[in-house]
Amino acid sequence: MSTLTERAAVASGYRAARTLPLRVELVRQLKRRRTLVMGGILAALPVVLLIAFAIGGQPGRQNGQVTLLDTATASGANFAAVNLFVSAGFLLVIPVALFCGDTVASEASWSSLRYLLAAPVPRARLLWSKLVVALGLSLAAMVLLPLVALAVGTVAYGWGPLQIPTGGALDTTTATQRLAVVIVYIFLSQLVTAGLAFWLSTKTDAPLGAVGGAVGLTIVGNVLDQVTALGDWRDFLPAHWQYAWADAVQPHLEWSGMIQGTAVSITYALVLFALAFRGFARKDIVS
Repeated sequence: MSTLTERAAVASGYRAARTLPLRVELVRQLKRRRTLVMGGILAALPVVLLIAFAIGGQPGRQNGQVTLLDTATASGANFAAVNLFVSAGFLLVIPVALFCGDTVASEASWSSLRYLLAAPVPRARLLWSKLVVALGLSLAAMVLLPLVALAVGTVAYGWGPLQIPTGGALDTTTATQRLAVVIVYIFLSQLVTAGLAFWLSTKTDAPLGAVGGAVGLTIVGNVLDQVTALGDWRDFLPAHWQYAWADAVQPHLEWSGMIQGTAVSITYALVLFALAFRGFARKDIVS
């Protein structure tokens, strides 16, 4: 009897999978001011670096050693790689934490979350739509930065091979492929931040709490990675592998570090995403 009653209570033509389509959620998020501001900041960074190099001159060598930063003005490809290098450790963490941490908590802060669920949108469907869009925007942010940097760098320094600090160069086709590998790896390495921000977003009604908590704990991870006394325990810290992508801008592509970093990040992320879905399914929604 209960099953028949539940079926009768479902409106004719209702399909849970059709509620809150991804395109609707994507349009909603793209119209948000924080999305536009973050896109503007990422697009402006290459211009800021270009002006800094124009004012300060060529990057100087430290202790006589040539680093990736020293090759920033060699070509557009080098300029794009340097932009990723200076932003991967912190700046690119912010859009991931913002898009994933703000998405559910902001609905709660606006007191619109319960109305979405009353639409009716199943809780798992709501979380899934918001997570996919948040990750998509995070990936778009990571693609936007090097694309703008590549365009700006090419105009300023010309289109040419990627000069490797240790010697040699990668032709333009190979350099483009390697930069694509770098972007994919940075995105995968940031999944742990995405998972942490998304989980916190389902636990609080304060968007800044979720975003700030994810950024703060990511910083703590970076600090712990500097504690050499931890020894091999640092291998379990996602921050330990955040610059493993540097192996992609070498004459011979080395995958081992990136594979380990990806495995660590995805493992943490899956656990955090599971906690988010499990906790949200049992949570009393009052806002």
